[in-house]
Amino acid sequence: MDRFDLVIRNGLWFDGTGAQPKVCDLGIRDGEVAAVEPTLPTTVRATQTLNAAGKWVLPGFIDVHTHYDVEMLARPALTESLRHGVTTAVIGNCSLTTILAGNDECADIFSRVEAVPRDAVVGVLGQHRTWSSPTEYAKVVDALPLGLNIAAFLGHSDLRIHVMGMDRAVDATQRPTTGELARMRALLTEALDAGFLGLSSTTNLIDKVDGDRYRSRALPSTFVRRREFRALNEVLRQRGRILQSTPRISLNPNLLQFFLASSGRFGRRQLKVSLLSAADSKAYPPVVYLMLYGAPALNRLLNGAFQWQHLPVPFTVYADGIDLVVFEEFGSGSAALDIKDHLERNRLLDTPEYRRWFRRDYRNKLAPKIWHRDLYDAVIVECPDISLVAKSFGQIADERGIHPVDAFLDLVIGYDTDIRWRTTVANHRPRYLDKLAANKHVHMGFGDAGAHLRNMAFYNYHLRLLRRVVAAERAGKPFLTLPHAIHRLTGELGDWYQLDAGHLRRGDRADIVIIDPEGLDHSVDALTEEPIAEYGGLRRMVNRNDNAVTATIVNGRIAYHEGRFATDLGTTWGPGRYLPAHRKIRTTLSTRLAPLDDSVWVVGDTTQRPCDRP
Repeated sequence: MDRFDLVIRNGLWFDGTGAQPKVCDLGIRDGEVAAVEPTLPTTVRATQTLNAAGKWVLPGFIDVHTHYDVEMLARPALTESLRHGVTTAVIGNCSLTTILAGNDECADIFSRVEAVPRDAVVGVLGQHRTWSSPTEYAKVVDALPLGLNIAAFLGHSDLRIHVMGMDRAVDATQRPTTGELARMRALLTEALDAGFLGLSSTTNLIDKVDGDRYRSRALPSTFVRRREFRALNEVLRQRGRILQSTPRISLNPNLLQFFLASSGRFGRRQLKVSLLSAADSKAYPPVVYLMLYGAPALNRLLNGAFQWQHLPVPFTVYADGIDLVVFEEFGSGSAALDIKDHLERNRLLDTPEYRRWFRRDYRNKLAPKIWHRDLYDAVIVECPDISLVAKSFGQIADERGIHPVDAFLDLVIGYDTDIRWRTTVANHRPRYLDKLAANKHVHMGFGDAGAHLRNMAFYNYHLRLLRRVVAAERAGKPFLTLPHAIHRLTGELGDWYQLDAGHLRRGDRADIVIIDPEGLDHSVDALTEEPIAEYGGLRRMVNRNDNAVTATIVNGRIAYHEGRFATDLGTTWGPGRYLPAHRKIRTTLSTRLAPLDDSVWVVGDTTQRPCDRP
């Protein structure tokens, strides 16, 4: 029993519960934490040893809102999350999965909403798809050479297309028959039996279908009405599983519907609801009070199990020309994005009628919105005319004596996607960002990893939150303690989502991140780009602050260490597993894992230290 696959010595150990950390040694055996001791004897045998002196040893981060559904098949290492300490990612959010509908239909619902090239989605599914049911899909995911663990929702749009057909699924006049509704319930039950977390949906009308046949229709789940909503929620409620969704952003909002669905009163069980998104919106600043105080009050009143998802960093987005999802929220913007051919689109943008339409939408103060629609708060970061870089469209309009909308459209016509700009749409006020991060009705999430590849990069939001926590403590203005912040990013999520993840105690699965606190510096805010061959060379925005995470360990195997990924990760092997809800998963020594070989990694100094509180 004195033999370990991996020993981590001298690290400041956080167990994911929010308890105070201790300096300890950890022994890992067969993918599980087998020992947590003040000091493991020098006589213990370990195939690999890591020295974590001066570093934090904590459970791997859980990213509850990703869209890795397609990338996972083509690039299963998922290195952009792995390098930042994420050991579990949840896919299948926002009604979008690639499980039941045909390849073209899956691409239609996925590509435009998540800004991933449609041809690439069709190609990846055509090459890798071997499943036809949720059960088979779970087995395929588990067999992939994953860099990290994957948990999944079943997407309602995917389910609806499979049962009703695409024609009827995106037709507002159509409802599922009694037989079709029974079929949906049966497929959802099968998915829950296979360990899916629940059902994901969206009621947000700005999310549009791609392709040619049904282009610009809203996603299928936006057409769901009460009977279907209640029938599927009842399956989730009976099984204690989760509804993940997005509310309708319109003059007829449906937010109360989700609170009522979550309610445990009226003689029924609670329904866990995870909703996008708690944010301090620039467009509607007072809405933050609903997030902070309205949800807790309604949860208490209705005995609900409602949680917001929240990105705990400023929500800054980038755009190439007019290619940005926020333009879908008003008529003139959506009309431009409806046109795939850029020359044809530019001809539309140049017409006087279109410009009048766009200006009306731009000035409309009453229309529901995500984007604040302030072109003075939209700064150019790249342009063939370097004299325009670092200027806002509003500033350029003033210099030219024209309306900001005309300046924007002129530059889009002139430079198309070669003009790149950014704006922050939410989470711009540190005071409210801190309040949201500390609110117990808010979950840390919504990084959208794997989606919006040219628009944003929040792969390391976990590290950025920890940096803020440390800085606030040093400034004498704490909003979270460090153990509590780590709990919010790990154990809290693992418990609520009912996953075997998020804790680092004896008997827990050995998903671990080792962090050098000295690496939590300004580099965590930096952005770079990475070409993706599988997506036609598209240059994805990524984070590359490799000084913060020293090592990421998944199921007891070192997948990332000091800026390097393990050999053949994502090709011939991978330590990640499919994580089912309500079940423990353990990985024993087998051919699916890389051989334990001291020569793979540099073994650090193992000088021992006492297990004292810091």
